[in-house]
Amino acid sequence: MSKNVKVIVVLLLLNLFLGNAQNKVPVYLDDKKPIDQRVEDALSRMTTAEKIAMIHAQSKFSSPGVPRLGIPENWMTDGPHGIRTEVLWDEWVQAGWTNDSCIAFPALTALSATWNKELASLYGKSIGEEARFRNKNVLLGPGVNIYRTPLNGRNFEYMGEDPFLTSKMVVPYIKGVQSNGVAACVKHFALNNQETNRNAVNVIVDDRALYEIYLPAFKAAVQEGDAWAIMGSYNKYKGQHCCHNEFLLNDILRGEWGFKGVVISDWGGVHDTKQAIHNGLDMEFGSWTNGLTWGNSNAYDNYYLAKPYSDMIKSGEVGTKELDEKVRRILRLSFLTNMNKDRPFGSFGTKEHADAGLKIAEEGIVLLQNKNNILPIDLSKTKKIAVIGENAIKMMTVGGGSSSLKARYEITPLEGLKKRIGSQAEIVYARGYVGDPTSNYNGVIAKVSLEEKRSPAELTAEALKVAKDADVVLFIGGLNKSPNQDDEGHDRKELELPYNQDQLIQELVKVNKNLVFVNISGNAVAMPWVKEVPGIVQGWFLGTESGNALAAVLVGDVNPSGKLTFTFPVKLTDNGAHALGEFPGGDEVKYNEGIFVGYRWADKQKIKPLFAFGHGLSYTTFEYGKVIADKKQMSVGDQITFSVKVKNTGSREGAEIVQLYISDLKSSLPRPVKELKGFEKISLKAGEEKTVTFTIDKTALSFFDDKKHDWVAEPGTFEALIGASSTDIKSKVSFSLQ
Repeated sequence: MSKNVKVIVVLLLLNLFLGNAQNKVPVYLDDKKPIDQRVEDALSRMTTAEKIAMIHAQSKFSSPGVPRLGIPENWMTDGPHGIRTEVLWDEWVQAGWTNDSCIAFPALTALSATWNKELASLYGKSIGEEARFRNKNVLLGPGVNIYRTPLNGRNFEYMGEDPFLTSKMVVPYIKGVQSNGVAACVKHFALNNQETNRNAVNVIVDDRALYEIYLPAFKAAVQEGDAWAIMGSYNKYKGQHCCHNEFLLNDILRGEWGFKGVVISDWGGVHDTKQAIHNGLDMEFGSWTNGLTWGNSNAYDNYYLAKPYSDMIKSGEVGTKELDEKVRRILRLSFLTNMNKDRPFGSFGTKEHADAGLKIAEEGIVLLQNKNNILPIDLSKTKKIAVIGENAIKMMTVGGGSSSLKARYEITPLEGLKKRIGSQAEIVYARGYVGDPTSNYNGVIAKVSLEEKRSPAELTAEALKVAKDADVVLFIGGLNKSPNQDDEGHDRKELELPYNQDQLIQELVKVNKNLVFVNISGNAVAMPWVKEVPGIVQGWFLGTESGNALAAVLVGDVNPSGKLTFTFPVKLTDNGAHALGEFPGGDEVKYNEGIFVGYRWADKQKIKPLFAFGHGLSYTTFEYGKVIADKKQMSVGDQITFSVKVKNTGSREGAEIVQLYISDLKSSLPRPVKELKGFEKISLKAGEEKTVTFTIDKTALSFFDDKKHDWVAEPGTFEALIGASSTDIKSKVSFSLQ
């Protein structure tokens, strides 16, 4: 046989062998097969022990796969503002990696304040790429709990007080994350609206408020965003912890909404094996069981869904039906993420991601007050700028709980201002007050030491001296991520600014009336000096590019276009949760305000807020025309379209957020005066005019009838209101539902 013939025979035999091997590829490894078939095939090959292992953690942030079958581990990472630094297997301390410094994106309060759905998509895509590059297949975020009170320490992680706005912003975020083959784990389901006693408090809320206020964003995440995972919350509802809550997980999430994804516990949120088996939980993380404490390692076999579950199966107390359902959902997650060979590789810590964060930060900053056009700072006429306040130099990417980050870099406000202004004007800094002298948070060392030996009197004297002869004073203060401020695990104690900032601001404005207050926070604060301070800016926690974004807005390189997504009350009792005396409660908390949350409460009580929901100014001006409806009547299966012309009447380009509210003029049940049912962000050149249209159907007119346990759109007369905020209504038009 010639050499060439031998080669051909070998190739034929090899081809035959490979062909047979291809035909024998297990179904679960064949990505051309439907996922349901692959799941069932993999499940049929697993032992009970392998299944039990898969439904609980093996380390702080991972759960086992099935090595024998080539099914990989699941790796979680905290979000939702950046990819958490690597920690040790059994401990929260940093693992000491040198290549895990992420891009810190703006907090979700800043994202929602953009009112820009395209930026929500960009945010999700960018953070998803970072998670993918770090080989995480579940991002623990975004958070969509509703802003019920300005004292909730975790509000900065969420998207505001309105369920419609949150729903519209969360869907593109989820799709952006999951385009990378990384699951978005939407949290915290549900009613997690306080940190005080968060592991035990039982929430008492009526069904109308539950369905109209607290559930819509989760429903949108599931049905419109196709979220692959949901995280349960720590608190109780109907006396059951939410991580294994029969009504929330079985009846609503899976029953009413058809959720097919994985339910993951919050870390330590599981409390009962039987409830965890039967009430919809799939994966248990972070529990401290059998007397094990935070310091113990290898506690995982003692988790509620580990050995206790296995023992119950062996004794015959429970079967394996529920176990198989849990594993089916986890396998589906794996096939969508870390077993999807076509998912992209991602990228990490890139300029592209930093630029995305910068764009989001710039659009999220809100100009709240601008008397005498004190902003933007005119550098041609300004020789000296006094920058005062600890938050001008304090790193805000660290602290605050699980969203604390080890950022690749962070530009502080003072750095950003110096970089942008350069030699055009002199910048003089004074600290003014000491808030948090901590310079080391979980291994991240602040670039500027915050230790301070001077007395409060000395700091005040220095600030007043610096401010007195400046052309403009920038007071950069607000909250921080210390306990009892914007911080997981702690609620705020009061609405007022901490560290005697109010007193310092009042003294500063006496020596220099050209004062701008920049509020760095994720929460509303009281402003008793609001009439004396001409310029007020809501600066949020803006991430890696924080200082550059703030500087760009303050000097006018960027025209501010953000608007508030929650109401700033004048005082706490202007908020429904506090007016009715139920925050934070004790072993239980009653949501006595019901559906009247945020601007709904202010409208109902005819309370003038400090700054209204939807409020935000610009360096240009906009003129609204009269809203027009394309018809006067609509039927239940019909749609109606509203249009309004908006013109930029100023001298520079700007963006305006046009808001549609619907008012039900007569209803069988109490309803809010108006509710947000549409919004559009439009960019207009100087002198340019555009027509904005909104199309709605009966869902925009419906309320939840708890007696019928259904959504109802009652025939009658309605009004469509077009506004620049919830209190700045430009025009309205009546229509009827037949």
